[in-house]
Amino acid sequence: MTWIDINAALAARAASDSILSRESADAHGQGASRMPWVWLIWLVWLFGPVVFGLSGYFGHWLWPTLASLPLFLVLYVAAYVMSRRYLVGYALATAALGLAVLPFNPYAGTYVIYACALAGEWSQPRRSFMLIAAILALLGAEWLVLHIPWQYLVNFWILCLIVGALGIYGCVQRDRRAELRLTHDEIRRLAASAERERIGRDLHDLLGHTLSLVALKSELAGRLIDRDPGAARREMAEVERVAREALSQVRSAVSGIRAAALAAELASARLLLEAAGVRMDYWVDPKPVPQPVETCLALVLREAVTNVQRHARARSAEVSVIVGAERVIMRVRDDGRGGVLELGNGLTGMRERIRGCGGRLTLESPRGRGTQVEVSLPLGKFGAPAQPASRTVPAGAAPSPSIHAAGSRA
Repeated sequence: MTWIDINAALAARAASDSILSRESADAHGQGASRMPWVWLIWLVWLFGPVVFGLSGYFGHWLWPTLASLPLFLVLYVAAYVMSRRYLVGYALATAALGLAVLPFNPYAGTYVIYACALAGEWSQPRRSFMLIAAILALLGAEWLVLHIPWQYLVNFWILCLIVGALGIYGCVQRDRRAELRLTHDEIRRLAASAERERIGRDLHDLLGHTLSLVALKSELAGRLIDRDPGAARREMAEVERVAREALSQVRSAVSGIRAAALAAELASARLLLEAAGVRMDYWVDPKPVPQPVETCLALVLREAVTNVQRHARARSAEVSVIVGAERVIMRVRDDGRGGVLELGNGLTGMRERIRGCGGRLTLESPRGRGTQVEVSLPLGKFGAPAQPASRTVPAGAAPSPSIHAAGSRA
């Protein structure tokens, strides 16, 4: 069984508000895998007397240290899988273990560093910092009683503060990303609800009158079939015409339902990247484009942004859409690791979709310098553009030739 299997098994049994559950959910949202057990490597500092050749100076330090390790591991695992409301107890118990071993091994302050890391994950930043301060005060008091050189105390205090501050910062960031994901999900839910209501109204307005007309004309044709067969045939022909017209209107409505608006996709992309800690800036030319072109751009943008979120490891991304006289050009850039040498399923699907619209896709991805995806689509083959009223530049975008900062770093 690998560490990943052990991590997955523990995460499945962990409390819903435990550190492990929160980190697993946060890692899933960013397309990454996190295992807190990797930090156990720093337990090597418990054997500092051997590392620094001081084992003779500190006397019988080895057996108390070895005896404390199983208890520490139990506390550490429990702290990660149990509810966060018990975290203060596990942090204090871990600190107490370190203070108990400290008279035998001054490097047992390593346990106190782990305790400060757990304290940083406990609660609100202010309460977590107060708990860290209390642990450091206990450490300092025992250190003075044992008359251990003050250099050791200063070093451990600095490490405890750094690790505790990082724990507090990580906890705050996870909370913010969780809130962004909830906001993203709520926006999608509200958009889906509004779309269902619109579809219901459209179908009622579209089919209600048409089906009533078909029913009336069919009834009239049934009455005329014996008295005036010619008139009955004309009524049935009219029924056929109305039915075909209704079928055409339904197909148009379905096409409109399937079409993805570029403005909505940009807003969704910004929320997705902000939830992953990536700043997104964008600018969209306010000129209208045909609906098929806008739909193609929206779907390509969705795939490109998903690739940035999952694979790029970027800190910022930029999207620009420029509408010319004959072509529309969309560029999606990021400052990630780059080095995309071959097309995966996502990029292959993007290229096929763009070719179907008569356009082309250009990919530039130098290693270590980010990736740029450029899409160029012709405008002439799709007829008249959509009405300007249906093209809304996203909030914050300005009609200028430069990229406008519409997003903020999460």
